[in-house]
Amino acid sequence: MSALIRRAVPADAELVLTLMLELAGYQDEAQYVTATVPDWQDYLSRPEVIVLLAEVGRMPAGYVSALRRPYLWVGSDQLALDDLYVRAEFRDGGIGRELMLELARLALPDRLPIGWGLRLSNVAGYRFYERLGAKLVTKTAASWSPEAYEKLLN
Repeated sequence: MSALIRRAVPADAELVLTLMLELAGYQDEAQYVTATVPDWQDYLSRPEVIVLLAEVGRMPAGYVSALRRPYLWVGSDQLALDDLYVRAEFRDGGIGRELMLELARLALPDRLPIGWGLRLSNVAGYRFYERLGAKLVTKTAASWSPEAYEKLLN
């Protein structure tokens, strides 16, 4: 299955948020998504925010999102992949691979490394990324909410 891959623009904000909410729901984390359509309109106008949309025919099939940010250890930038999501009816058709390869095409001119995290329970994700040649390193992600650190500052 071949998809048209294109960079999202501010007019795609509602679609991007819809896809993100689908992914968050799939991961039982929809309650944590507080971004709005106006937030996404702003994000998609920023050059460092990269969202690539996959479309099959005229149907949105999935997306990959990343941020270009400084990679302090290396002294250059990196692409920090945030999400890769393909709708269920389009999975196993190569769309995830197409999205990742298009992200790699964007990174290649500046030879930017691409980094991301994934859950230990995501066995299919591990297999997918290994097939792409990604090096998988086990780490634990930490999150420090403003509510938690504010208590320590008062």
